Amino acid sequence: MLIRIPAVLEPEALARARQLLEGAPWEPGELTAGTQAALVKNNLQLPATCAQALALQALVLGALERHPLFFSATLPKKVFPPMFNRYEGAHNTYGDHVDKAVRYAPGTGVRVRTDVSCTLFLAEPDSYDGGELVIADTFGEQRVKLAAGDAVVYPGTSVHRVEPVTRGARLASFFWIESMVRSDEQRRLLHDMDRALMRLRARDGESDEAVALTGTYHNLLRLWADT
Repeated sequence: MLIRIPAVLEPEALARARQLLEGAPWEPGELTAGTQAALVKNNLQLPATCAQALALQALVLGALERHPLFFSATLPKKVFPPMFNRYEGAHNTYGDHVDKAVRYAPGTGVRVRTDVSCTLFLAEPDSYDGGELVIADTFGEQRVKLAAGDAVVYPGTSVHRVEPVTRGARLASFFWIESMVRSDEQRRLLHDMDRALMRLRARDGESDEAVALTGTYHNLLRLWADT
């Protein structure tokens, strides 16, 4: 399931994120890559525990907590602390790879199963050429390049890559979610039902049908969720 989540960061928060990124201590991204990924990873990345990264993590996590579509799409149990990367110049691409199944949050000992991957775009798409996130899965190959502040979530099992950036700089946050509902198919069914319920309530209010279907949604979540 690939879902676009618009306006995760509002303009004020986005401006603050860019301010923090301006003087950031970037380092080669392959330092944090696994054996396979290191062969195709050629970008820049913020050290996870630097002051800028910690401030940005708080900014992004706070925005995610307030975004109902993010919750509906991912049903988060744990969210890996957001990381931040930059593609430009000689550090401009990341070839086909699959994310690690389990990530360890630095300095915490917390393990996060990577059920869902997320990329939050921080640069406007017309400020750089190339840099599309290309995701291949059962839904086919999708090319994603979103407005600054928008995010995309997709299965952590997907093969994906970032196309070479040939002009400007592509800035983004990336992280993973361990979902209460491990199955992508079950999450998709719950998300579709949740969005349909929202439309039904907007049209008819809290009708008998809306109450009954809400009960069905929560009963399915109760059946499938691991908290």
